[in-house]
Amino acid sequence: MAIAHHKKYLPKTDNDLLVIARRVIAMEANALFDLVNEIDERFMQAVDLIFNCKGRVIITGLGKSGAIGRKIAATFTSTGTASYFLHPSDGIHGDIGIVHKDDVVICLSKSGGSDELFNLFPAFRRLGVAIISITGNSESTLAKISNIVLTISIKEEACPHDLAPTTSSTAMLAMGDALAITLLEKRGFSREDFAFLHPGGALGKRLSLKVDDLMETGARIPTVPVNATMKDVVLEMTAKRGICMITDAQQKICGLMTNGDLNRLIKKNELFFHLLARDVMNRHPKVIYTGTLAYTVYKKMEKYGIIAMPVIDKDDCLIGVVHLHDIMRADIF
Repeated sequence: MAIAHHKKYLPKTDNDLLVIARRVIAMEANALFDLVNEIDERFMQAVDLIFNCKGRVIITGLGKSGAIGRKIAATFTSTGTASYFLHPSDGIHGDIGIVHKDDVVICLSKSGGSDELFNLFPAFRRLGVAIISITGNSESTLAKISNIVLTISIKEEACPHDLAPTTSSTAMLAMGDALAITLLEKRGFSREDFAFLHPGGALGKRLSLKVDDLMETGARIPTVPVNATMKDVVLEMTAKRGICMITDAQQKICGLMTNGDLNRLIKKNELFFHLLARDVMNRHPKVIYTGTLAYTVYKKMEKYGIIAMPVIDKDDCLIGVVHLHDIMRADIF
């Protein structure tokens, strides 16, 4: 059914719409800047309460606040703070059972006057759970019955009618993110912890896949001894993907040759097969240590414009070679 318009609508030009869009971004950015002043001792009390919680964080809210609550719960869980979202309507029809006495509840409401939220409070009181409210009204009923109140008061919504939650929901989300990241830092939550919780997809691989998982080892490493001729080097390069490491008796890298090095050598001297590798090799090759993240290796290759790198161990001995194409195929992007 079409929405009735009670006043004449004047079509907007593209320039008008661009001004409106920019105003929305500016209003929400200003609201976030103002929110910085709300990060005070009450915020730290909330952080400490959640940090010392022996149970989980239960987040609840209705409408747009509920949508923001789901995102905050997901962010908490993925950064080391176990969290669940509880819809108020589902809560009063049985799902309140997920709340335990050792949990902490975070209630989200711009107005702080949601009847659906208040219907959950008798159960919260019986369980004795601590309640943190994130609200735009520090004098609301919700604020008065909460243990800790985090205020997200805003001047106005970005909606031209000052009705649709826009600026307020952005501020609410930012407050949730601030809690989650502060807790992450307080817990000492590491990149390895993050990777453990994100094993699937490009993000998980980026944080967990190491060069050891992709490098070629053993007989597949293109290598010749330091006294080898350039004929030996070329044969090894052509058989093994365009790179060759020159090593000493302890398998330490003395230098390497790449297709680029070979091309430059040919331009200087077409008759080079008799030359010794040690006399023409690159004596300062870029190397990578075992255990390095594949994504870090990729960034280093990108920086220096190279397509393969030797992998060495803690004793600087050659143990493998990793190729850019193999990293690209690993789907870490």
